Amino acid sequence: MSTEHQTPDSAQPTAVVTGGSRGIGKAIAVTLARDGFQIFLTYASRADEAHAVVTQIRDDGGKAWAFPVNVASSQNVAEFFATAVKGKVDLAVLVNNAGITKDVFLVRMKDEDFDNILAVNLRGAFFCTREAAKIMSRARKGRIINISSVVGQSGNAGQANYAASKSGLLGFTKSCAKELAARQITVNAVAPGFIETDMTAGLTEDVRASYIDSIPLKRMGTVTDVAEAVAFLASDRAAYITGQVLGVNGGMYC
Repeated sequence: MSTEHQTPDSAQPTAVVTGGSRGIGKAIAVTLARDGFQIFLTYASRADEAHAVVTQIRDDGGKAWAFPVNVASSQNVAEFFATAVKGKVDLAVLVNNAGITKDVFLVRMKDEDFDNILAVNLRGAFFCTREAAKIMSRARKGRIINISSVVGQSGNAGQANYAASKSGLLGFTKSCAKELAARQITVNAVAPGFIETDMTAGLTEDVRASYIDSIPLKRMGTVTDVAEAVAFLASDRAAYITGQVLGVNGGMYC
């Protein structure tokens, strides 16, 4: 049942999910809560949606809290981990999901269109991973899961900025996996294909049809498809998997 006065359990495994107020992030938060994690989800601007996710998780018997965090700010991220996480809870999982898009063809792309996407999608993951790794290293355990994209593997016209950020996450994932393995921390990436979210809801029927035609399974993915992949990588079943990219794309780019 929902309660505004829940207190985090210092001993319960905790999952931090950035960008957890909607779409894939919301599905990940709900799924990890189902699997027994208490959830710290972050949001940038949609406080009402973030708190609705918290209420949903609590109504289902789980524990969750929402925090306003600008992942593009190293100071904001460091303050969040210092005040809410370090020494307060058992940080078991970090899911770097927060991301934005600004689609525009290369020759029309402004500097800020490129920089802002990398600031959130790539630098944000770096800031959060750096802080989480400090905490997890002391505990000698942890799971870090970065949400990339099939576009980071294949590229896409009009998304040079987004593709660069998501491709950068793949190299970041593999490097972190090698650095943190000695501390028994696994680092993996999930690369969704075309998923039914707010970002794809505005596609025209012709564009949707062309995308679906390129997917061997002949359907768009769901946020649950992605969340279940994340849940697997966060579980003990994935204890010997690190530095990998799990494509959740219906067979695209395989």
